[in-house]
Amino acid sequence: MGKFLTEFKEFAMKGNVVDMAVGVIIGGAFGKIVSSLVNDVVMPVVGLATGGLDFKEHKLILKEAVMNGEEIVTPEVAMTWGVFVQNIVDFLIVAICIFVAIRFMNRFKKKVEEAPAAPAEPTKEEVLLTEIRDLLKQQAADKK
Repeated sequence: MGKFLTEFKEFAMKGNVVDMAVGVIIGGAFGKIVSSLVNDVVMPVVGLATGGLDFKEHKLILKEAVMNGEEIVTPEVAMTWGVFVQNIVDFLIVAICIFVAIRFMNRFKKKVEEAPAAPAEPTKEEVLLTEIRDLLKQQAADKK
């Protein structure tokens, strides 16, 4: 059991797994923002442009509900195509946002890669070895 827990800890603490977990959490929050954008901003404008059409309410009733007075005996069977249209709009907005974010990140990454690297400062050992080399060259030249 101890080996299993050790292996799981190694797996769970790898960078990719942690990055993926962060991505899932941020993605969930981003999904709520996009849903609000579609439901509260985009669809009302689309509804206004189409003469007050509310897509959530549109459906194709395949079988009417069976009623007994006010009581529903059997609920209706319907294809809610308006909700489907709204989900397509959700998807398109998410896809565009992800495309823009990835495009921005790729441009930023490209600029970082293109930036010239600063010359590295030589270590103390490298400076000392360079001095020794130069002294040996000088001694060899003096012997000639």
